[in-house]
Amino acid sequence: MGESLQGRAISLWIATAERTSYAPLGANIEVDTAVIGGGVAGLTAALALKRAGQSVAVIEAAGIGTGVTGHTTGKVTSLHRLVYTELAGRHGPHTARSYGQANQAAVEHIARVVSGEGIDCGFRRVPNFTYAETDEALNLVRDEAALAAGLGLPSVFTADVPLPFPVRGAVRFDNQAQLHAVRYLQGLARAVDGAGSFVFEETRALALRDGSSVVVETERGRIRARDVIVATNVPFGDHGSFAARNILHRSYLVASRAGSPPLEGTYISVDEPMRSILAVEVDGTGYVLAGGEGHRADYSGDTAERYRRLTDFSRDRLGAGEPVFRWSTQDGIPADGLPYVGLMSRDNRHVHVITGLRKWGLTNGTAAALILADTLCGRPNPWARMFDSTRQPRAAATAPAGQDAPVPPSPRLSAPDQDGTDTPAGSVHPAATVLPAPGDGAVFELEGDKIAVYAAPAGQLQAVSAVCTHLGCTVEFNAADVTWDCPCHGSRFATDGSVIQGPASTNLAPRTLPAALHRPRLQEF
Repeated sequence: MGESLQGRAISLWIATAERTSYAPLGANIEVDTAVIGGGVAGLTAALALKRAGQSVAVIEAAGIGTGVTGHTTGKVTSLHRLVYTELAGRHGPHTARSYGQANQAAVEHIARVVSGEGIDCGFRRVPNFTYAETDEALNLVRDEAALAAGLGLPSVFTADVPLPFPVRGAVRFDNQAQLHAVRYLQGLARAVDGAGSFVFEETRALALRDGSSVVVETERGRIRARDVIVATNVPFGDHGSFAARNILHRSYLVASRAGSPPLEGTYISVDEPMRSILAVEVDGTGYVLAGGEGHRADYSGDTAERYRRLTDFSRDRLGAGEPVFRWSTQDGIPADGLPYVGLMSRDNRHVHVITGLRKWGLTNGTAAALILADTLCGRPNPWARMFDSTRQPRAAATAPAGQDAPVPPSPRLSAPDQDGTDTPAGSVHPAATVLPAPGDGAVFELEGDKIAVYAAPAGQLQAVSAVCTHLGCTVEFNAADVTWDCPCHGSRFATDGSVIQGPASTNLAPRTLPAALHRPRLQEF
């Protein structure tokens, strides 16, 4: 259970950043461009458009940096494991070259923004490595290094890999970077807000109306704009059209006390199980981050055991100390390996989308934002056609090679009961009634209503609807992350019911438990 795990269940970046305090939308407003989503893609696009002379408004359902970008590794690189071999095989070398150019341009754009805006986010230049420990992986690494160099990228093969365990060789990209993800986002938000542009927190979009202009309906007012950018990881307002062209993929990170000497560079393995590695210093404290254990979001397995394996790897192979923070995140893997950037659909005129950033959001999200900024300003962009969101992918959605654990052939839609009938995924046959222990959660049925009940460590009960607001499956308690997770399509909710990650876009409704809880009326699911 979660209580046996070490480290706080929170992202290092979120835990070590000051909270922002932008006001919610308080009245109807009109701007040139509205942006839904306060992550790297939305804020980068907003700032680029503001610098081009537009008025912009960014709305974020929670706080700046609390979404997917706030749960990233902090790597800023155009070397994405073996992406160039993958893309050249699927689409040819021209597409692989364009992908590399877009992401390399994103690295340099981030560096310029950090410098130009004076953002204190620990940005530093480091090499990035894709490393091999076996002969088979070594051959893949050699091929990737040669291919990427031929595409004009800063690629070399090296046998000199500064890791504290034996490595056969690696692709090395020089002059890449790493940063504190949330502090970078907060710097972007500061640059966007003011002079006729706005950042609004705690403002959730409820509906979009496309026409000669676009109206964004929120619970706190309307925003009218010439164009709207939807940058919410899982698109809002697309009626599920991107679900068939993406799979949600979840992965995990553990931040532990750094040993010595500190690691220089960022790393990802070719061999399985995949491991992502980097070292950072935040406010004078050194951490080693180890990531991996990826799987489809609709197939979680034992989350606690995934954290334990990463903890063991950090200790045994990286010389790290005890875990301080642990967290998970999920991102869309596009069907054909390329992010989706452009119009929400062929029928839309002014609603644009960024999604499918294939787990490398800091650079893919930045590149996507710059594409849309050019598009909305009437400028040509060399990568817009490659990332075109209205294209029809040529393959079913699969995770990039090596990034997926074994998964069921299709999402879990129901679970057979002992009597042979089916109940929605996330529930089991009614059992004996036991209230959750402090720090735990369970789903109960009270007079026909499924209720998700969480008991805080101090014992207070928190109750919300257990029915996922996406397609009605029953959520399950994730003790390791202290979240309510939907086993059907990967939506995640905080214990108060607020959406953490989609595809759900509406919070779980609060429920009131009887003051004197009569256990005979309460059946556990």
